[in-house]
Amino acid sequence: MHGTVSYPNDGVSQNRPYGSSANSPYHGGANAPNGGDTAPFPNGGGHVPYPGNSPSPYQSAPADPYHSAPPHTPYDSRESWRGNRRGIGADRLALIIHSLADIAAGFLGLWILLYLLDANHANVFVDFVRGVANWLASWSQDIFVMKMEGLRVFFNFALPALVYLAVGHGAAAWLRRL
Repeated sequence: MHGTVSYPNDGVSQNRPYGSSANSPYHGGANAPNGGDTAPFPNGGGHVPYPGNSPSPYQSAPADPYHSAPPHTPYDSRESWRGNRRGIGADRLALIIHSLADIAAGFLGLWILLYLLDANHANVFVDFVRGVANWLASWSQDIFVMKMEGLRVFFNFALPALVYLAVGHGAAAWLRRL
C-alpha cells in the first residue's frame, strides 16, 4: 500500500501513501502548509526532511511523550477509582460492612420467601435459612403481633432486613467519605 520514493538530496528512501506525489501536502511539497516539512540544509540550497518526520532506518524516532515514565506520585493514580487517597483500609472496611448488610438482608428475605411459598420445614436448607434468619431477627421478634401468620412473619423479618440495609449502607458510605 506504500510506495517508496527518494528525495533528491538525501539518498534515503521514504515511505509515502500509495499514489501521493512529491507535491503532496503530506510530504512537504509545494502544496504543503507553511512550506511543508522540509527545511533548508546548509549544503547549497538542498532540502531534506526534518529528522523524525518520516520513518527511516538511518534516523531514530523522537521520544514518545505518552509512553514515558510518569512523574512520581504518592499514590497510584490508576487506582483512583477505589476511593479516597488516605485509606484503602477504610474502603475495604466499608466494603465488608456493605457486603455483610446485604448478606443479612438476603437471608431474611429468603426466609420470608420460603415461608410464604410454604417450603418444607424438614428440609436441611430451609432449616438452615430459618435458623440464620431467626438469629438475625431475634431482636425484632414479635414486634408485630397479627392473626395472619404470613403477615406476622413478613413484617417481623422485613423490618430487620430494612434496618440492616439502612445501617450497613449508611455506615459504609460514611466510611468511604473519611
